[in-house]
Amino acid sequence: MARKQITLSDIAQACGTSSVTASKALSGKSGMSDELRNKIIATAERMGYVSQKSAPTGGIIGVLIPEKFMNPNGSFYWALYNSLVQRLKKENFSCVQESITWEEEKKLVMPAFLGGPNIVGVISLGQLDRSYAKKLREKARTLLLLDYYIDGVEADSIVSDGVLGGYRLTSYLIENGHTDIGFVGTKLATSSIFDRYMGYVKAMLEHGLPLRDDRLIEDRTVSNELFEGIAFPKDMPTAFVCNCDETAFKVVRDLKARGFSVPDDISVVGYDNYLISEISDPPITTINVDSKEMAELAVSVILERVRNSRLPIRTQVLNGKLVKKGSVKKLIK
Repeated sequence: MARKQITLSDIAQACGTSSVTASKALSGKSGMSDELRNKIIATAERMGYVSQKSAPTGGIIGVLIPEKFMNPNGSFYWALYNSLVQRLKKENFSCVQESITWEEEKKLVMPAFLGGPNIVGVISLGQLDRSYAKKLREKARTLLLLDYYIDGVEADSIVSDGVLGGYRLTSYLIENGHTDIGFVGTKLATSSIFDRYMGYVKAMLEHGLPLRDDRLIEDRTVSNELFEGIAFPKDMPTAFVCNCDETAFKVVRDLKARGFSVPDDISVVGYDNYLISEISDPPITTINVDSKEMAELAVSVILERVRNSRLPIRTQVLNGKLVKKGSVKKLIK
């Protein structure tokens, strides 16, 4: 069952104001405080409101992001979404974002924006369940999977090279004398985590290092609900490869809570080079994924598909760059 189309009345009710005031705020007219205007605009974006009157001539691209990926304190996906908005503006397209809960995902509840006549394509940002992605592909005129792929879903996809990134991170730790290295990430939760895990495995095997069961530590459920804390093994390794910067930040935090020093006792590396890796103490060595470059390619691919639906389905891969910060210690052999 499709979700109800969001109206001005819905936004007004959520903000505790009138439909007239909501309409004025969204059309840039005066008559309210800046605080209320900003609240109305933010609420409209969060609820997935689409104003067909204000749609640019190019049309509207819907961006669907699972709620489980939307950290209220910010995330790599927020940065990527903002880059998409800016890039689409340059092409005279607008962007409407809608989030979906895990319950809605399991019930195959489609996004409300699919009912809009000016929606010409959908970008799915952050991995969806296979069944949901298949149904979304049936309902959407054009679909792009961004930062993940699903075999059997006939849609273009764009990903970072997770295998190479995981390999580079692990190899960097090995170059610095680490031979007992753990991987933090639920490998079957997303295609990107699995790829990064496989890069870790490749580097370990290439250097003749053992793959121990107690060195694979989960950070979330397979439905992508992040754990509050990290369940470390009793016998600690000298380093951890984390599937993303958010998890690496938690690892550093929890290690400190247990009395360990990073990197003096244990080294930690992450993935994405998002803001959280910089505000960590120490800053986290990571793989840089350029959100602007990814958004640039995503817009190019989906608009090509909008203009020519007969193009072959493609998966395009972006290379990341190792960014060395302060979270890795060189061990003396």
